[in-house]
Parts: sequence; C-alpha cells; structure tokens
Amino acid sequence: MTKKTKKNILVLHDYFETTEGGGRLVLCIRDCFDADLGCGYYRHDHPFFTTDNRPNYTLRIKCNIPLLKQWLLLRGFLKKSIFPGKYDVVMYSGFYAPLAIDNLEGCSKHILYCHTPPRFVYDKKRYYEKLLPCWQRPLLKVFTLSFKKQYERAVSKMDIVLANSQNVQKRIETYLGLQSKVVYPPCNISSFSWKEDKGYFLSMGRLDPLKRVDRIVRAFQKLPEKQLVVISEGQDFNKIKELARGYDNIEVVGAVSEKKLQSYLAACRATMYIPEDEDFGMSSVESMAAGKPVIGVAEGGLLESIIPGKTGILLDPDFTQKDLIQAIESMTKEEAVKMRENCEKRAACFAIEKFKDSIARIIS
Repeated sequence: MTKKTKKNILVLHDYFETTEGGGRLVLCIRDCFDADLGCGYYRHDHPFFTTDNRPNYTLRIKCNIPLLKQWLLLRGFLKKSIFPGKYDVVMYSGFYAPLAIDNLEGCSKHILYCHTPPRFVYDKKRYYEKLLPCWQRPLLKVFTLSFKKQYERAVSKMDIVLANSQNVQKRIETYLGLQSKVVYPPCNISSFSWKEDKGYFLSMGRLDPLKRVDRIVRAFQKLPEKQLVVISEGQDFNKIKELARGYDNIEVVGAVSEKKLQSYLAACRATMYIPEDEDFGMSSVESMAAGKPVIGVAEGGLLESIIPGKTGILLDPDFTQKDLIQAIESMTKEEAVKMRENCEKRAACFAIEKFKDSIARIIS
C-alpha cells in the first residue's frame, strides 16, 4: 500500500474583523489540516486569536474608510500577495482572497470555498448603493466594475468551487455560470451544551440591515413580559442600542467571547434569526447544537437547516410583525424542551467530522 503524503496547504481569507461564520470555517480548515493561514488583516483583539494562533501571513492593510479599504484589499491580494513557500493546495475564502490566484501558480490545486458570490456586485447591487451617500455611489460603481472583472477572472481559474449551501450553489450558477459542490460549514458540536431555560430569547445575528435584528427588537417592544438578549456587533449596533433604550426587557450586550456566547446560548429558551435570503446561517446550527430551537424565516439557507415544527418555527418570507410576535408567544418553555432532542440530532448533520471528511476527499 502506498503511503499517503501529507499535503502542504495554505488557506487565504479576506480579513478577520468581526466574529463571522466565514472566519470560523477558515480556522476549522487550518486546525483540521495543519494549514498555514493568510489574510488581508486581522483585528489584534479578535476573539478567534490568541498569541499562539495568529495568521502566518497578513497583507497588513489598515484602513477604516469604506470603499478605500475594499480597494486596498483588491490591490493587495491582486498585486502584493506573493506568500512565501510552495503549497500543494490553496483554499480561498471570501471576495478578495481569490484574486491572489495568479501569485500562487506553482500550486497543484486551487479550491474556492464560496460563502456567496459578492452580493454588492450581483443580487443586492441596488441595496448596497442606497446605503451610501449620493456622492459616494459613483465611486462604488467604478469600484464594482473593476472588482467584478477581476473576481470573475480569478474564480474561473479555480480547479474546484465549493458552495456552503444549495442556496449559494444556485447563485454561483446564476451569476458566475459555474458548477459547484455543496459542502456545508462545520459546527463544533462538543462546544455547545443545553442548560435549563432562564426565560430569555437570544439574537446572535450580525447587526446589519439584511439580518433584520431591528424587527426582532421592535417585536419585543410589544412583549414587555418576554426577555431578549442581543449578542453581536456590526454597522447597526448604535441603531439597535437606541431601539432598545427604555425597554427593561431588552438587553444589547454587543460582541462577546466564544465561551460567553456558548454560555448565553445554553440557557436561552430559543434563538431569533430572521435574515433576508441568508447564504446558509451557521448560528441556527449552533443554536440546535445547544438543543435550542430557532425562530427563523422560510427562505435562503435556513430552509436547509431548520425543520419546521421539529427544530424551530419558520415564518413566511413576507411575515408581518404580528406573525413574529405570535411565533415568540407560541415558543413556551414546554414547547422548546419538546424540540431539544430533534435540535441536537439535526445539528449532528453538520458536525466537524463530516466537514473534515468531505474536504479531505476533495483535497486528495
């Protein structure tokens, strides 16, 4: 029998700024396959890192100015990302990291793990334009034209394209004209546990408009007897904080460590996650891993993880605030406990071991 040779692997990710699912996945690949890690930049107080596990390589991009930061990432990966060492396999995660492919031509296999084609270029182009002041919109259009050309060129050179859900797989085919294989993101099941319900509902979704956390907060404004805890960060943090002001039943905590998040999750009644056409939605899987049902929405990637009536409630895509309030009221302590076993079984479908086996087969 021929002895298998260990693959020399590099994983490239755009950057580490918030505690988002793409970053968790990249670190899982690094740890499972003893890979090197490169990125555009990382926040030095980022909860994913300690002094012993920081990225091997970084482009050291430092900029908080919108559009300029994106331009620097584009140019950085495209022109400056000549990472030391030769690799058998390079895996790319994000929008900008794939642009480094021409700098790693000695590699025998290039694999893109696509969380989604960039939505500011394709299906949510108008949405992102409206977020900017009028004078910045022409700049975004110029940037988008340049980026789109480079991104599509880079992605077309990949040997393998992986999608994090069937939902994203459809976007890849629609916008990029490419076939892809679905490999669901991993969940570290053993990190989560169930504890007695302390009566509060938990929102873990990133605080930006597409996650619709504002609608969750407004629902709890009408339910003073129900408790809501919001643990996340993002561009809408101040808006969400202001919405919660004066409501004793709503607590906006902000970003927390991984251990603290797991602690909050273990003792909640259920989690609230109602994003607009979510790519996949790892926070729903994490909720189920802790035996906690999810109040979600029947669109996007949540259709691939939540089983209505067994592991949570899925609202219609055009749900009203009344619908959301009724779902919260129907999730009693007894109802949540009934769903515990099904939640844990469902989460096991997304265990790290399954993900590792899938990636190992693709790499080899």
